[in-house]
This record gives sequence, C-alpha cells and structure tokens, in this order.
Amino acid sequence: MAITSEEALVKAVKGAAGPISVQGGGTRGLPATGQVMSLAGLQGITLYEPGALTLVAKPGTHVAEIEEALAAENQRLAFEPMDHRGLLGTSGTPTIGGVMAGNISGPRRISVGAARDFLLGVRFVDGRGAVVKNGGRVMKNVTGYDLVKLMAGSYGTLGVLSEVSMKVLPRPETQATLVLHGLDDGAAVAAMARALGSPFEVTGAAHDPATRETALRIEGFEASVSYRLSQLQSLLAGAGAEVEQRDAAATQALWSGIRDVAAFHEGQGDVWRVSCKPSDAPGIAARSGAERWTYDWAGGLIWLRSAAGHDLRAAIGPMDGHATLVRADAQTKARLGVFHPETAGVARLTAALRAQFDPKGIFNAGQLDRAA
Repeated sequence: MAITSEEALVKAVKGAAGPISVQGGGTRGLPATGQVMSLAGLQGITLYEPGALTLVAKPGTHVAEIEEALAAENQRLAFEPMDHRGLLGTSGTPTIGGVMAGNISGPRRISVGAARDFLLGVRFVDGRGAVVKNGGRVMKNVTGYDLVKLMAGSYGTLGVLSEVSMKVLPRPETQATLVLHGLDDGAAVAAMARALGSPFEVTGAAHDPATRETALRIEGFEASVSYRLSQLQSLLAGAGAEVEQRDAAATQALWSGIRDVAAFHEGQGDVWRVSCKPSDAPGIAARSGAERWTYDWAGGLIWLRSAAGHDLRAAIGPMDGHATLVRADAQTKARLGVFHPETAGVARLTAALRAQFDPKGIFNAGQLDRAA
C-alpha cells in the first residue's frame, strides 16, 4: 500500500479491513504486523524559513534531503539522528517521519535534547481516518493536549504522520574532541559526568571499553573551542589518562561512527540498546551477559552485542531503565519482544491512548504493548 498524498492516507485508513504496518524508509527492521503501508512516496519539504529556524516536511522526505537543504544555509538537525542501515544491514533511505515517530536521537541529545524537543507541530491521521493537527511553527504554539510530544516515540501506534514541523539550529563554526585513553568503565563514566557538569559545554560524551577511549566533544567558534578544550583537559588531568586532541575532520568521523554504532556493524550476534542512569551503566553492562558494549550519553545509553537469542533483560534483572532489542532474527524478536515490557500502570495508560486514537487497533499492533 503506497501512499502519496494525505487524501490517499485518509482513504486507506478508513478502508482498512485489518492491521496496518506503517513504514517510512524501511531502515530500522521493525517486524511487520499487518499489511505494509509505505509513506516513502509522501515526501517533500513544504516550507523552510532559515531566518525563523523552521522547516516543514512530509514524512517520507529523506533525512539526507533535509540535511542538504539545511547545510546550504549553514544549519542542521541538532539532534543528529542515527542511520540504522549499517547496524541492521537494511536498505532503503531514512525518512524524517520515521525519525520523529521513533524519536531517533544521537549523541548530542545530552546537550540539546531529543528529536521530540525539536518537533513544533504535526499533522496525522488517526485510526478513524480523521486528520488531526497539533502545534504549529513556533515553540509557543502548543495548546491543549501536547500531541506533538505524544506522537514522537509512539512508533506509529497512535496515528500516521502526514506532516512534521521542526526547529533547526545554526551549524557551529568548528568542533574538536578530547580523547582520554586507558580508563576503565567506572572511571570513564565518572570522567564523563565531571565533563558534563563543567561550564565547558560538552556536546558529546562516549566511551568504548574495547579501545579504552573516552571521547568528549566541544563545538562552537574556533577561539572558544580551543579555550574550552584546554580547560577541559586541565579539569580532567587527575583522571589518570593519556590525553589526545582531535581536530574537526577527525571529530566528524569519530562521532558519525558513535552515532551509527559503527563498532557493531561487522560480526554476528544480537544488538541491544539500554537506556539507564549513567551511574548504573557499568553495573548493568557487567551483569548483562553481553560480549561487547559501548557507552553514549555519558553512560545513559549502552549499546550491547550478545550471543544470538540471549535474553539480556533477564540477565540484567530489575533496573531503572529499559532495554530495546534492535538487531536479532525474527524468532528472537517474537520471543523476547523488541521493546521493553511496560509496567502495569504504563500498560493501562497505553491501552487508554490506543483506544482513543486507534479504536480499531490497526496501527502497528503489538509493537509497544507488551506488559511486564
């Protein structure tokens, strides 16, 4: 079912006789739970006002097209959405609708916020086939129910996006990275926490236990970056690590790899994504039974690779966070579930929202509603 207009989307939803799997660029490998509805043809930037830092686009618009348009005006998507294709071995092209539906946010989330924080307004079609509009083109336009934030991260279970309005930001003049060598997981998480607590505006904090490299990114005007980098190095002098500074080109390559989890592109095994308190991260990783892991968001995000079929949630046990199964075969995803089981209270809220927005239960059925 290929959708090329909002009118066709409304007609398709109203006429649906069974479950629908909403799909954008098809790059994230989520299991289909019904007839596939592709929004890849519903594309195009409908409004871009660089002076107002605002861009409006249809959901099938390629992320690369948006980034190219923004780069021409020296602007960017500050939340740097991940490209899943290298990790999952999928084809297709990432779309802005998929990014917003999944709230896909990269390393810069710790400094600027998540994708949902840049979403100003949405148009979507609910399970009855009604067109709903919420928000606008400026931050102050959110009134009543904040459906904008609700749609971001709902993975198409409450409605199908037909248009998104976003805030964009200027691109900084330059960037650099301070790399600490030789720290173990606990020391690295402590160093990242200290860096983020400093006044030096760190925009990325990641650690790879395999290489024992801890990366701290700084962006801005060249003179400011140089000063803050030297001050950060002095601040962390007591961490007991060898220190290296990387320039703008090396920084771009390094953080693109961190964003897209390049460490796990090669090799076999399941890949999990765990969101947790940074201070809990080393303990969670240690008891996970995983073969390899990396930290992003100063430890608030752990990427883990385990043996195929390993129940990482069971190995970790109770935790203040959630674990998402990102890469595995269909049987493992069906057995363990892609998303972390919801608590009873959250499951009741989810069911109530689904009943309101998708009373027939046709959108991406079974994706998010696994109760603990």
